[in-house]
Amino acid sequence: MRALARAIEDHELPAVEKIAKSRERHAFHVLIGTLLSARTQDATTHAASERLFRTAATPTAMAALTARRIEKLIYPVSFYRNKARYVRATCRLLLERFGGKVPATMEELLTLPGVGRKTANLVLILAFASRNNICVDTHVHRISNRLGWVATRTPEQTEQALYRVAARRWWADMNLYLVTWGQNVCRPIRPRCAACVISRWCPRVGVE
Repeated sequence: MRALARAIEDHELPAVEKIAKSRERHAFHVLIGTLLSARTQDATTHAASERLFRTAATPTAMAALTARRIEKLIYPVSFYRNKARYVRATCRLLLERFGGKVPATMEELLTLPGVGRKTANLVLILAFASRNNICVDTHVHRISNRLGWVATRTPEQTEQALYRVAARRWWADMNLYLVTWGQNVCRPIRPRCAACVISRWCPRVGVE
């Protein structure tokens, strides 16, 4: 993990990390950016988030937009029609149930439309500085299995397994390190093993 921490300095931050940094870790913006990021390239996520925030930067303003208007602002993120509905419904629920604030617990975050454990964990880490969560997306799931840290079939299984095998001090940083590495070096197809700073420790499980 220390080797990855040094290596990722040469690469761009993932989109949601950029949003968190540029918007002073504002919980609402982190939440919306994470909702838009699922199965979407980082550049597309970042551009769509910024367009949306320029038009509506608060739950109140965003809830007042029509779903069609949100669709136009976030296009071409993947599943933009579904995400537009989730965004609007989430904003309304924040206003109705949480006083316009993003809740700071896993249980409450999971009640928001479109929010699963990956989104909830990332919001807790980036917006609320939690050191007790691990955010597992496809990159973290893939690389954890390649490294032989876990032997799991789903991201949900990987999250629970990592809590058992990973030192707590790395939990909150794991997503940043492995996502950045997964986007640039440890790719799903044709990983760049020769350019990998942790190749000496990697058994390359499943890599042909």
